[in-house]
Amino acid sequence: MDGIQGDRLLGAAKPSRHAVPSAAAVCDLITDAQVAAAQSTGARVQDLFDAVNSLRPGAPRATASATSAELPDPAELIDLLRGLEDLKSAVAGLQARIAVAFDAAQRSSEADLGVPADEQGRGVGAQIALARRESPARGSRLCGLAKALVTEMPHTLTALDTGRLNEWRATLLVKETACLSAEDRCAVDEELAADTGVFDGAGDKAIIAAARTAAYRRDPRSVTQRASHAATERHVSLRPAPDTMTYLTALLPVAQGVAVHAALSRHADTLRSGGEPRSRAQIMADTLVERTTGTPAGISGGEVQLVMTDRTLLQGDSEPARLPGYGIVPAAWARTMLTAGEPESGQELKLWLRRLYTAPGTGELVAADSRARLFPAGLRRFIQARDDTCRTPYCDAPIRHFDHIVPWHSGGTTSLTNGAGLCEACNHTKELTGWTAQTGPGGRHVLEIRTPTGHHYRSTAPPLPGSNPRGTDPPDTAAPHSRRHRRKLRHHAKALKYAQPAKLQAA
Repeated sequence: MDGIQGDRLLGAAKPSRHAVPSAAAVCDLITDAQVAAAQSTGARVQDLFDAVNSLRPGAPRATASATSAELPDPAELIDLLRGLEDLKSAVAGLQARIAVAFDAAQRSSEADLGVPADEQGRGVGAQIALARRESPARGSRLCGLAKALVTEMPHTLTALDTGRLNEWRATLLVKETACLSAEDRCAVDEELAADTGVFDGAGDKAIIAAARTAAYRRDPRSVTQRASHAATERHVSLRPAPDTMTYLTALLPVAQGVAVHAALSRHADTLRSGGEPRSRAQIMADTLVERTTGTPAGISGGEVQLVMTDRTLLQGDSEPARLPGYGIVPAAWARTMLTAGEPESGQELKLWLRRLYTAPGTGELVAADSRARLFPAGLRRFIQARDDTCRTPYCDAPIRHFDHIVPWHSGGTTSLTNGAGLCEACNHTKELTGWTAQTGPGGRHVLEIRTPTGHHYRSTAPPLPGSNPRGTDPPDTAAPHSRRHRRKLRHHAKALKYAQPAKLQAA
């Protein structure tokens, strides 16, 4: 699944014209010259490592004339920066070849095991992502990029090897030619020939414009079809921003996007001309929220899982809270959210308090078991609060599936310990042949993943608010609370449960 997605994003969009290369074909593509280049890259790596180490504090200077009081030569530092950048590009080219070789080897071994051709290569992108410490989605795109560079764009790959292009700009060239056939993509690659210096001094926009122009000349129909197909990829996304803000992004066809922006602009201009004190940008943002949610303040009766300690809630402690889907929020902001509604709107909200108990020191949630085949609502809430995002290493996608770490059909229980929150792609990848998962020892919940190549990866549940990040007993919280302190906490909890938010704030 993930490999196919990467091919669609960065590889050829017409797979029927050219098949995935076999292991033998990949070996033919990696020539003796490229092997020699890889070997020379290894020598350059060691040379540059030595140069970097020589600049660290306390290290001897590389030149005999330098004294301990002298600063490095600025020109040499700039040369070193340029050399390191060229090395990064060369390493990216070598990683692309290795990724394609791994994909071919994986497909070959799966073919020997009798795996159908259309199912071969599933999980390759996920393994590449783990090896490169990237998310699975990013790994699948890197796999598609590698296939395009190695099999269809030799000039771009050469430019990457020599440092004339970095990995990001090579990705732009691959992306802008993804709608072409293998033959047309090779022709565009030869026409642009980045390794000859045609892109020296060019920025991202210039590279994109040149690639689009060349692609349109080669196959205008495919470029036009790609533009019409882009409308099917419209979506709305949400990602965190600093200071308890978020980026709400909508990918829309150009006509719709311009119409939405124009309508918000006209409404803001009308209110501003009537003496509205808010800025034009504030009015546009507020109007978007109000027209989308249908409420003046923009907040409907949805459920917000705000995770915080009793000390933060009732005693004014500064321990931050956690808002699932966003991340860490300041303690004062969380208290204001609970006692007076959304801070900017002042709207009062109906509140429900759900108590979660954690183990002292480690912050591990108290376990709850079930004999059901599927995780009941209570356990799902526990797992959501504990894991926050997908538990696969380097993947921070939202949780979509509540998975049995040891599968149910293998005797796995429906329990908090044997449960893990995963995104949809990672859950499907985990079920592929050769992938195994199990729980491991640790203060907080530990998930250990083993890939078909025998590599092990470890994921520890993120620390809950108020717990020690290392999962050990803090010295100042080892002693139990007094009876009076616990009675006071129960009193405040009852006040929060039964009192109106406005009254609670006044108290």
